[in-house]
Amino acid sequence: MAHQATADAVVLVTNRIDQFRGESRFTTWAYKFVVFEVSNKLGRHFWKRHRAPRQALDWDLLPDHLGTRPAEAAELQDLIVAVRAAVETSLTQRQREVFTAIVVEGIPLDALVTRMGTSRTAIYKVMFDARQKLRKELVNGGYIEPIETP
Repeated sequence: MAHQATADAVVLVTNRIDQFRGESRFTTWAYKFVVFEVSNKLGRHFWKRHRAPRQALDWDLLPDHLGTRPAEAAELQDLIVAVRAAVETSLTQRQREVFTAIVVEGIPLDALVTRMGTSRTAIYKVMFDARQKLRKELVNGGYIEPIETP
């Protein structure tokens, strides 16, 4: 897949060489095409090879995704229940979809961008807003401390 993406990027750069205006270094200009081409290929490849989505999300696997040890996982169960409840009650449908795809299911960002037909920036914004809402809910519930601002 890496070789194919590289070859496709070279063809893309070669076909658009006449569009290079010299406003930046050539390598910077060409790099843009390579990054977008590889990102798109990875996103498409993930969905071709990825198993069908589970009907029910397995929130119990969240500690594994976060890299916690078994002792820590036991302590996190209460927090996970609170996060799950906050996700269900305080996030919009789109925020829930993006949050659970990235955090719970572990779907790569580029694959999610491809599946949703949107941009990385839009996904970043949705995740930023979701995290803000979840943090507020968890602070209000006493699960985490508020962030101190000077």
